[in-house]
Amino acid sequence: MIKKESRSKVRAKKHLRIRNRFSGTAERPRLAVFRSNNHMYAQIIDDTVGNTLVSASTVQKEVKAEIEKTNNVDAAAYLGKVIAQRALDKGIKTVVFDRGGFIYQGKVKALADAAREAGLEF
Repeated sequence: MIKKESRSKVRAKKHLRIRNRFSGTAERPRLAVFRSNNHMYAQIIDDTVGNTLVSASTVQKEVKAEIEKTNNVDAAAYLGKVIAQRALDKGIKTVVFDRGGFIYQGKVKALADAAREAGLEF
């Protein structure tokens, strides 16, 4: 009998493999993305110290007020613009993109493209 692992366990394994390849530094922090069924979260993290430098999510009031739904591609694109703007305000221009084990399509791709258009380099 073939036994399948759950999607969340597969994603967690992928994320560990991705995290072994790179980590965020002070010069080039890590842009980590997480998406749940209802919301998306993005953080810019300096892994040498373990600090979150900038964060944004669709749960926050100022972001939620600008979007119609919190779990679609449009919301992800808006979140990408917001995280890029907050990063540029803090003086962060280049980051390493951490897709969190999620497939690079749909919402994750929309967030990354919007962050690039808003001025972040990765």
